[in-house]
Amino acid sequence: MAREDERVVVLGAGMAGLLAAGAAAGSGREVVVVDRDDLPGLDDTPAPRRGIPQGRHAHGLLARGQQVLEELFPGFTADLVAEGVPAGDLGYDARWHVDGRRLATGTSGLTFLCASRPCLEARVRARVAALPGVTVLDATTAEAPIADDRGRRIVGVRIRHRDGRDEIADADLVVDATGRGSRAPGWLEDLGYPRPDSERVSVGLGYASRIYRTPAALAPALAVLYAPGPTRPRGGGLQVLEGDRVMVTLAGVAGDHPPLEPRGFLDFARDLPVVHDVLRDAEPLDEPVGFRFPTPTRRHYARLPAAPEGLIVLGDGLCSLNPIYAQGMTVAGLQALALRQHLGAGPLRTRPLQRALAAVADTPWTMMLGADTALPGVEIPLDRATRAVGAYLARLQAAAVVDPTVAGAFLRVVGLVDPPGSLVRPRVAVPVLRHALSSRRDRTPAAS
Repeated sequence: MAREDERVVVLGAGMAGLLAAGAAAGSGREVVVVDRDDLPGLDDTPAPRRGIPQGRHAHGLLARGQQVLEELFPGFTADLVAEGVPAGDLGYDARWHVDGRRLATGTSGLTFLCASRPCLEARVRARVAALPGVTVLDATTAEAPIADDRGRRIVGVRIRHRDGRDEIADADLVVDATGRGSRAPGWLEDLGYPRPDSERVSVGLGYASRIYRTPAALAPALAVLYAPGPTRPRGGGLQVLEGDRVMVTLAGVAGDHPPLEPRGFLDFARDLPVVHDVLRDAEPLDEPVGFRFPTPTRRHYARLPAAPEGLIVLGDGLCSLNPIYAQGMTVAGLQALALRQHLGAGPLRTRPLQRALAAVADTPWTMMLGADTALPGVEIPLDRATRAVGAYLARLQAAAVVDPTVAGAFLRVVGLVDPPGSLVRPRVAVPVLRHALSSRRDRTPAAS
């Protein structure tokens, strides 16, 4: 059972930290959220901030992520829509392309929210700040966790306020949600524990984004999305946002990055034909801005032979995924649900919780590897079984171009709603194999 006298200190007020704070507060704990940025006021217009450099780029909230937000904050979707955030059906209102081919359109029953990252984060932060027992400390830096005399349990964290004043924030649990720049490996080493092993994948991703006034040519779609593939490795898309705006993000791997010069930006979009056609006469509202993401990284805290009680790592600090697949916020939401479950299950033991948080990332990480390895210039060693799965997925994507049932099943998996195993059930596998056989016959020359 939850103990109301327990305190959880969450480091980082990005999406991972806010969702973790909402989960902890929902279990009856006192929660303190610490962030180094000077956060916008709840009544201020949402805007990008220093601590979220990707905030100026497209942030897709996967279907499962939208469901998690509703579970943690009931009525969240309706509130966003009432404030002017566009929403629709994931399969019907978005035009999906994989390796240059458009998937069949059909109603999916999954909600597609088109909010900018600053807007989404601001609305989640408002919900969290309104929960009983939650305090948000901005312009405050987390210096280091504090251990007990034996070094076996974290009992707090040393923080520094905006005025330079240091304070020890007592904690029964410290949640590191500070992202890819997490200092937890060094903190562990300073406390006499080993650093976690890391797994890295070199993808050399670079992308650029620009905001336009919503062009009439886009209607009635809310988004046009291109997932990269072996023959069309450039990806990206455009998405309607709140405020009568459209965000366009273009991406490339292995050094093939979109230019920031406006003409070069538009030329790069030629590999995304629908996006290029819509943009030719669209009115830009800002200049292109770039971002580089060279290496998705996974840190294996759950495999450490020893670690102190009372400290966990989640979000990008635990598993930083390739952002082109938009898995990050949804994985953070699923980790928040795992946190809530453990907090409500009795006396908290952080080692089992850290294992549960790592398990949440298993499927998204594997899916990312399978997709990345198909891209030119990305070298990822894969075993035979994984390569066989990749070959089946290529056939499935080909079938999804003509079969709405297959396309819908594919979107449910990439949206982290259904497990990958659902794609080999007869309802999906039979039309995939039928399409593969039909395509093979069509390519076979007739006997003379």
